[in-house]
Amino acid sequence: MSPGFQGRPRSSEPALPPGQYLTQDFPVLSAGPTPKVPLDTWEFVISTETGAEYSWSWSELMSLPQETPHVDIHCVTRWSKLGTNWQGVSLDTLLEGIETDAHYALAHSYGGYSTNLPLDDLRGGRAWVAHTFDGADLPAEHGGPARLLVPHLYFWKSAKWVRGIRLMTSDRPGFWETAGYHDYGDPWREQRYQGD
Repeated sequence: MSPGFQGRPRSSEPALPPGQYLTQDFPVLSAGPTPKVPLDTWEFVISTETGAEYSWSWSELMSLPQETPHVDIHCVTRWSKLGTNWQGVSLDTLLEGIETDAHYALAHSYGGYSTNLPLDDLRGGRAWVAHTFDGADLPAEHGGPARLLVPHLYFWKSAKWVRGIRLMTSDRPGFWETAGYHDYGDPWREQRYQGD
């Protein structure tokens, strides 16, 4: 090494997935109108491949152990927001004690939206039903009263206004996947569209 050689200066910019840009905003993108979901009728249901159902009311969800994930989120439209703060219930907690041979899940929402995920991506401390953002109730435009939060995948996999998850033995595409978006959606591999 030559005397005085320091190499390339390190970037002060955080590492982002390929093709992403950093935003301080929280853009609002939706596939349809924002549903109004009263808390006294809100329900979250996990149904298994055998038809067994497990359900939680809003008060039951709030009485479960709460976690506070501090995570980066990445939208398929190329924005990334780093260090976001949430509160919610881990899918590990909700899936505890549910017997299933499923390998896939289809999250579905009030308003009709759906998205598919491998069941393993909802386990291991990687997914939550989130109801709080930055210390306040999750606003309706961002999926409140509760949304799925799966931050290691593109944000369309974090279904807004989530009302349940169907466990399945075979994969089935959801709303955007049927329209040509990638079935998995890993931002670090730029899996935006089918074939990526």
